[in-house]
Amino acid sequence: MNLEELPGACKKLIVNADDFGLTEKVNQAIIKGHQQGIITSTSLLANGIAFDSAVALAKQFTSLGVGVHINLTEGVPLSAPLGLQGLVNPAGSFRLKPVPLARCLLSGAIKPSSLEVEMRAQIERLLAAGIRPTHVDSHKHIHLFPAIFRVLMKLAVEYGINGIRCVRERVAHLNCLIRRHRGSFPRILKQYSVGFTLSLLCKFQRPRLRRTRLRFPAYCFGITPTGFLDSRHFQEIFQCLPEGTTELICHPGTVDEDLQRTPTRLLEQRERELQGILAIETKETLVRQGIRLISYAGLD
Repeated sequence: MNLEELPGACKKLIVNADDFGLTEKVNQAIIKGHQQGIITSTSLLANGIAFDSAVALAKQFTSLGVGVHINLTEGVPLSAPLGLQGLVNPAGSFRLKPVPLARCLLSGAIKPSSLEVEMRAQIERLLAAGIRPTHVDSHKHIHLFPAIFRVLMKLAVEYGINGIRCVRERVAHLNCLIRRHRGSFPRILKQYSVGFTLSLLCKFQRPRLRRTRLRFPAYCFGITPTGFLDSRHFQEIFQCLPEGTTELICHPGTVDEDLQRTPTRLLEQRERELQGILAIETKETLVRQGIRLISYAGLD
């Protein structure tokens, strides 16, 4: 049975692969996960080194929903550095990781107008390439910082993009995840804290969101277990998936020199995620749980 055509399914799931456009191998892994696995949606880095490859693949595999993966923390911006005061270093690359970026936003050292210039450029690059984005989200979830979120909401409405990631994270079998990865307890705990904080920030954005036509999944999985997703944890997530629409965030890929040269800490972890996405047990659990796969384009 087609996983996207389960009759009467009340549980809907968007499986979104972040970092489309990061490298050629990441692009190929995402497409493989869409063709042979459970991926329904992806988020494209407008300033990724493999952007052109990702665009070509997106046009070939049109059943894959493609969103904008706003990036303000890594690589080279698309807009002129003079308009990005505070965001870039003297070499013209983004200089701030998420926490320092949040501090600069809170202190007023970085103005929303600087953010809007670059975010607009990234959205427009997808549109110019012939991609009609299904949604917007961001690299390292920085769009969930209130100052950025407000700007991105405005731009999504302006450009006719209907979906936005607004997380309300749920964590499946946290104790089991920790027991399987005892040596990584500090990392998992840190990511749990990040997911909790981002969910709290989103709680205060939802009333504003509901006054727009923007749509977003009710729940989210995947922040806490970033780097620890495998077939077993996918099954655990599906077994406790709530009714309504949920987004599962993943980062599949294949390790090569291009990936090793990026700032990402997710290397072999991406390959393990891809294996889980392709595993027959993963698909069987979806069917048993009556879960219907959709993309952001299918949000009510």
